[in-house]
Amino acid sequence: MKKNENSKLLMFLALKFAKSKINFHLCYRMQDTKKQYNTVIKSCKSVFLRKNEDYGTSWRLFRPSSLTDQIYIKAQRIRNIEDSGKNAVGDDIKGEFMGIVNYSLIALIQLQMLKDQVETDNIDTIAAAYDHWADKTRDLMLLKNSDYSEVWREMRISSFTDLILVKIARIKQIEDNSGKTQISEGVDANYQDIINYAIFALIRL
Repeated sequence: MKKNENSKLLMFLALKFAKSKINFHLCYRMQDTKKQYNTVIKSCKSVFLRKNEDYGTSWRLFRPSSLTDQIYIKAQRIRNIEDSGKNAVGDDIKGEFMGIVNYSLIALIQLQMLKDQVETDNIDTIAAAYDHWADKTRDLMLLKNSDYSEVWREMRISSFTDLILVKIARIKQIEDNSGKTQISEGVDANYQDIINYAIFALIRL
């Protein structure tokens, strides 16, 4: 009888140790994810700021629906390359995923500025808005990542492409419905998901 009790105790302690080890490993990987995420965002922001020096804030002329189409063009090109294995232009898909991140952040900034009736070409104001949405989107990712336990690391890059295209289709439908939804998330949440899927792909590439 005592032997059985000791066996049960040892099994309980072993399971508790294994669970603690898994939780520690997951916590460590999530810290690694946050670091990798910030590195990708830093690179994307650098491209955004350099292009702003070349073109100014000409993107402010885009209507939100046009920004959605720009994201769609990039995502569809990635899918075409994935399906055909051919890249006639030569630009790699990494640059396209970075473009998706930046256009999605631009869309979030544009929506907020239109809502607040802000008209500005000040790069410091725009850079601050970029950081605001990038941080907010990263924090959303970390919350979701704690629920899904880093499962995105096991996904194919092509799945991220498909998920982005699905989100674009949803945004287009919401835009066609004049921004109204019954029970679904609004366009901002979908843009944020697109950013996170694109960054996952960039981390994996």
